Amino acid sequence: MAEEIIGKVSATDKNPSTINEFYFWTKAGYKLSPFDVIKVDHIEDSVTFGVIEEICHVTDSASHFASYISSDFGDVTPQSEGNTDRLAFNYVKARVVGNTGNIYTPVLHGRHVRLCSVDDIQSALGLKGVKNPLTCGYLEMYGEKVPVEINADFLVGPDGAHLNISGISGLACKTSYTMFLLNALQQKYTKALEDDEEAQSIAFVLFNVKGRDLLSLDKKGNLDKTNQDIYDMLHMEAKPFSNVHYYYPYSDNEIHAKTYADKHYVMTQFDHDKNASKYKYSYKFSKEKLEFLFANEEDPTGTLASIITWINNEGAPFCGCGTWHTFRENVQKVLNEPESPARKSSGIQLSSWKKFNRILEKALNDKVFTDALDPNLNEVDLSKCLREIRPNEVKVVDIAKLDDKTQAFVFGDVMETIMDLMNSKDGDNVPDKIVIFVDELNKYASTDTPKSSPILRQLLEVAERGRSLGIILFSVEQFRSAIHDRVKGNCATSAYGRTNFVEVGKSDYRYLGDTYRTMMTRLAPGEYIISNPALRSLINIKFPRPTYKESK
Repeated sequence: MAEEIIGKVSATDKNPSTINEFYFWTKAGYKLSPFDVIKVDHIEDSVTFGVIEEICHVTDSASHFASYISSDFGDVTPQSEGNTDRLAFNYVKARVVGNTGNIYTPVLHGRHVRLCSVDDIQSALGLKGVKNPLTCGYLEMYGEKVPVEINADFLVGPDGAHLNISGISGLACKTSYTMFLLNALQQKYTKALEDDEEAQSIAFVLFNVKGRDLLSLDKKGNLDKTNQDIYDMLHMEAKPFSNVHYYYPYSDNEIHAKTYADKHYVMTQFDHDKNASKYKYSYKFSKEKLEFLFANEEDPTGTLASIITWINNEGAPFCGCGTWHTFRENVQKVLNEPESPARKSSGIQLSSWKKFNRILEKALNDKVFTDALDPNLNEVDLSKCLREIRPNEVKVVDIAKLDDKTQAFVFGDVMETIMDLMNSKDGDNVPDKIVIFVDELNKYASTDTPKSSPILRQLLEVAERGRSLGIILFSVEQFRSAIHDRVKGNCATSAYGRTNFVEVGKSDYRYLGDTYRTMMTRLAPGEYIISNPALRSLINIKFPRPTYKESK
């Protein structure tokens, strides 16, 4: 493969070589692909590297009509050789990604174009000698598998932060790729702490939002030899996550947990593995978080916010209220008593209280809102548990079976807890960094999310200031174009999985070029296009199957 000459640079009047790109011709039928790296000998014994962007096949035929005539006037039988033997070749557009001598004058016409060795590929793409390396997959080029490591400082700080992954549900394997990266991070930071007690530490808070996706991260999966060999090639251990604890919303069913997970499996976690708990929300510790129940409600006049402020300030009749039952009774008093101070003195209309009550009653029917909490029955205050998170721990919060408003409440509570913890760093052995994984980001930070949403405010705060606090956001959604600009714009690393033609036509993908946009509609499961500030080009990577047991 290495050093093989495949063509020559062609600089023409209409397609000249520039400091950014050049063209070369190669023989027809030669197998090349977008993202392949090639090299050209340049001046002063330097070498210019290019990444293939577009491949065209041309002949000396002036028109399709001429091609038809030259084939014996349309004879398509295999025996027909036609009347004219056309000259044919491929010409390729390549984008310059580097030069060994930092010389960026255009490559010269007629210079040989060669294939690259693995060492060349790594040098060209910025994958050689990476500081603070983190494995993020591998690329396949010319039949070779090349490990891809990025500088973790550009993913989890301090030089850059946050990851956004987009792609069609199911086909893009977004959750699987996120877990691959998180597993790589846990392995990397665990080893770092073993080698140096003063090394930076990391922990993880993950939301399970779909079925049972993340409820068996600590169970080893079955890998075939092909995937096992890939982990060996990547110098990663093919092992599941360690130090995992699962938090299920309380319910009054047989297993006292509201989840899609199998009941026998959940009971094993409670009774045998001792790595699961049931969380509840009492009124005493939740009244100041009521705004999260209304996060996705349009409130143009601010009346819902005014009601929540009245309640938090213990305005009549909410003074001394200590349980959900009493709270709901007091709301009914406001609705039924015209002279209630909550209506008469606050200036809040009855219609607003009715809207508040309608939303509130639907949410509070969930058993997770329960005042009695018994630690002997694995019942916990979720916020308190998260404030006690330690390095390399993985906290999985199951919200999959909750309704949208209760999901938003739990999500907002968790985000607020992590932000308070990392702002104050109050406590011993608090991790230096906490990665929060958010699936279905469109629920909380879409372009349609109300500007008054407290959860949107949290996500904007994390996206814009989280790096300095040590809070890192790993987010996933189907359509990147639907996400708030300030959230996705602050993600230093983006991963694009398979998507559709409508989506790649949006402005978010304009800078990628026509060829790469088209490729995004054809990416296979387990295949991504990665953008990272430390990389010199977009990279088409693959990753092996997860090491943990995948729930079906």
